[in-house]
Amino acid sequence: MAITPGPLLQTVNSPDDLKKIPEEKLHEFCEELRQYIIDVVSVHGGHFAASLGVVELTTALHYVYNTPGDLLVWDVGHQAYGHKIITGRRDRFETNRKYGGLSGFPKIAESEYDTFGVGHSSTSISAALGMAIAAKYKGEKDRKVVAVIGDGSMTAGMAFEGMNHAGVSNTDMLIILNDNGIGIDPNVGALKEYLTDITVSPKYNKFKDDVWNALNKLPVGKRISRGIAHKLADGLKGMINSNANFFESLKLRYFGPIDGHNITKLVDTLKDLKQIPGPKILHIITTKGKGYALAEKDQTKWHAPGLFDKVTGEILKKTFDTPQPPKYQDVFGKTIIELAEKNDKIFGITPAMPSGSSLKYMMEVMPDRALDVGICEQHAVTLSAGMATQGLKVFCNIYSSFMQRAYDQAVHDVAIQQLPVIFCLDRAGLVGDDGPTHHGCYDIAYFRCIPNMIVSAPMNESELRNLMYTAQLEKTKWPFVIRYPRGEGVLPEWRTPMEEITIGKGRRLKEGKDIAILSFGHPGNFAAAAIRTLHQDGILPGHYDMRFAKPLDEELLHEACRQYPRLITVEDGTVLGGFGAAVLEFMAKHGYKNEVKILGIPDRIVEHGTPKELQRECGFDAEGILQTVRELMNEKLVVTEGSISA
Repeated sequence: MAITPGPLLQTVNSPDDLKKIPEEKLHEFCEELRQYIIDVVSVHGGHFAASLGVVELTTALHYVYNTPGDLLVWDVGHQAYGHKIITGRRDRFETNRKYGGLSGFPKIAESEYDTFGVGHSSTSISAALGMAIAAKYKGEKDRKVVAVIGDGSMTAGMAFEGMNHAGVSNTDMLIILNDNGIGIDPNVGALKEYLTDITVSPKYNKFKDDVWNALNKLPVGKRISRGIAHKLADGLKGMINSNANFFESLKLRYFGPIDGHNITKLVDTLKDLKQIPGPKILHIITTKGKGYALAEKDQTKWHAPGLFDKVTGEILKKTFDTPQPPKYQDVFGKTIIELAEKNDKIFGITPAMPSGSSLKYMMEVMPDRALDVGICEQHAVTLSAGMATQGLKVFCNIYSSFMQRAYDQAVHDVAIQQLPVIFCLDRAGLVGDDGPTHHGCYDIAYFRCIPNMIVSAPMNESELRNLMYTAQLEKTKWPFVIRYPRGEGVLPEWRTPMEEITIGKGRRLKEGKDIAILSFGHPGNFAAAAIRTLHQDGILPGHYDMRFAKPLDEELLHEACRQYPRLITVEDGTVLGGFGAAVLEFMAKHGYKNEVKILGIPDRIVEHGTPKELQRECGFDAEGILQTVRELMNEKLVVTEGSISA
């Protein structure tokens, strides 16, 4: 279905085109841009509410600033759809997040207007400051740098580090704090309460508006009056509202809060701020999901709803005639409650992803034992370590790609001290449409090299429950990693009795001859599917579900190496340093010379697409395994025939 943009939006293929629109018609343009985002995302999917909330801000930024000469840095990038549409990608926007199409996030390789690639939170201030310092060093006095960051991203330590430096940098940069009170889930912590205090302070906001309005009536001119108003407001805001002093204490000139949906106010304010040198912060108040009533009402649900009927608001879900397997994250969310009901030492912690990780279930029934600590992965890990010193069993649930942000804490605060923190790494492997910033490619490799660390992966939902049960046992004294993929498992009847698994022990699933497949985690199901097809060809591979990349089941590996001259390892992690590499290290140590083929994520950046498309591209889906087995068996046949003929 072709989606036609509105008449004003049709004329805009660049920010230069946007500047040709009269200022009094910008509100019409914003409505067309908002409607176009609704139309496209409802049919093609993607993130939704965040971009609706910054339509006016996006328009004002490209209207006032001279992008791409002036540098605009988005934080995370969920909210950058309007930016992409304005900067020449409108006619390709339907390909957003699709295989071979536009990235769902700003990406340097995609456009000169995308100044910095993003996907994780809280990077914008540091990146923008780096650009501003570079501009100053190169003598680019007219270049402006703007960072747009949400109040959720502002909770992360990196944002504070960036502001702390920016305040004393003597650079000309603007930080725009887009305050809507929510990230993916509602924001938590003292910063949220602090920003709320600023937003609702009647004394400060009334004083500022009164001064502003009074000075606008003076005969000295609107722009000069505003400058005077800023100076007076800055001089007195500490007396009127002590809350405003936080940003000022970091030597960032604070302006706001202002209505982030008033396009005229935004344009006028940004024009003023362009004339004020030095580091500064503009605080705007927006509504995530603005302009679509259902998204405004339930912002978490509409962060990325999938396909939906824009008229009725019905989110379109696939229907099935038979029971379907649950999502792995939901199995985690329900199982931790079962375990916690029997073990009062269990706690759950997540850095700002209670819905995505399904820890929300525990937060609902056991609110005193499940914590959302905000976008603070480092804090989440060390907090878990501190709790572990007091005998608690903490399930620290972090997406695999976000776990990278707390690597030092995993080493320094957990592994070195041998504290039994349980890391549940959601979204391990290729996550799909979010692309390379969210793929969980590296956790096997980066955890496997750390002493005192157990690294495991379940092949199905039952195995996930068993690993969780094993990890929380009193006798388990080591840090314990359990990694599992995004989305559905394989067992509709998943609520199986939980059993202890011997740490470091795998399973022989199928006897075979000539060739064996050693799988780690969910890709074992791809191997099982391939084996069923191979049996029809008379090829009978053996199959081992290894369960643990560390410690390895050496007994099973000795058996496989002695019985099968050819081995294939399968994992949904990087082939460099991962499970397959661990098998090769074992073989080298023991002098085995078997032919080995490692299947997994190759040593390159894998772009976005559906998980099935990307697994096929990387060659470790059922078809890829099937093809690899046949190639190895054909080589065996050729060698055998050559030997006979010789």
